[in-house]
Amino acid sequence: MMHGLNTCLLLFLVTWLGQNANGSEIINGAKVGKKSMLFMASVQNDKGHVCGGFLISEDFVLTAAHCDDKSDLSRVVLGTHDLKRVDNNTIRRIEKKCKHPSYKNVKFGNDIMLLKLSKKAQLNKKVKLIGLPKTGKEIKDNQKCSVAGWGSTKTGGNSVDDLQVVEVPIINLNACKKQWEEVQFNLPANIICAGGYQTENGFCQGDSGGPLVCNKMAVGVVSFNRRSCDYPNVPNVYTDISKYLPWITSILKKKKC
Repeated sequence: MMHGLNTCLLLFLVTWLGQNANGSEIINGAKVGKKSMLFMASVQNDKGHVCGGFLISEDFVLTAAHCDDKSDLSRVVLGTHDLKRVDNNTIRRIEKKCKHPSYKNVKFGNDIMLLKLSKKAQLNKKVKLIGLPKTGKEIKDNQKCSVAGWGSTKTGGNSVDDLQVVEVPIINLNACKKQWEEVQFNLPANIICAGGYQTENGFCQGDSGGPLVCNKMAVGVVSFNRRSCDYPNVPNVYTDISKYLPWITSILKKKKC
């Protein structure tokens, strides 16, 4: 009976994430300043915003693999926090999607993807890169970090055009696993937990692909949470970038998957 319940919950979580990948909702956040977080990218299909992402080289944007599960991603918007201000100068077409080779779906982890741009991003006063962590460098429990995205500011609300950011604390991994086990879900490997638990701050439905930023570095990629964003809730889950550095470095060097 418990196994059946667990299976149903897993199917619900994966189905829900697939249905809600279009939008990036930040709970209890604030509008990002024009000179801040200039690495942020809106990952889009031809209809508009689907997921968040972030620029890690002139050629590549990092995001979540599940963003492309049901959306035909085609372009990236850089250099604006306001999605009403999108033009040919801010748009870069996606030439190649490099999902992690071990990715199947969010419940099995490896939820990370690199997008190769058809034309290099021009680094300037509106477009910057963000650095990645070093292998083996641990993030401390309760460390204050931030997560950003476009979208609504409450569960079930309407999306917004202006980029939002919120501060979230890092949550002890063992405590995080215990909280998720209580709702009959076993977390995958290579993840970071931050926000959503013992706090009213976090990301919400479909706030996928955006960065978890600690000490001015992107340490995680928004992966999933539960359907309800009425925090406190179970912790929010991010892909741990430090566990994928050799894969990322190889692709950046070869400029292909």
